Amino acid sequence: MMQTVLIIVSVLLSLAAAGTIYRIAKGPSLLDRVLATDVLLAIFAAGLATDMAINQHLENLVLMVSLSLIGFIGSVTVARFVSDKR
Repeated sequence: MMQTVLIIVSVLLSLAAAGTIYRIAKGPSLLDRVLATDVLLAIFAAGLATDMAINQHLENLVLMVSLSLIGFIGSVTVARFVSDKR
């Protein structure tokens, strides 16, 4: 049962990552690219969470929290930079 769940989650995360990489490459504006980068970091964090759930360990917890924090700080920084320009 867990192998089926792992395959489904892996396929969904791979499709989501492919879509966000496409948005990063073709995004019409800087804000679209920044948002897609933040989503890609969230997808990586979801992949780490899936790995931790399947293998029942907490070794990647610090990396997952760090990725989430970096994505949040990066998005807030760019949003503040863009709002000052307008």
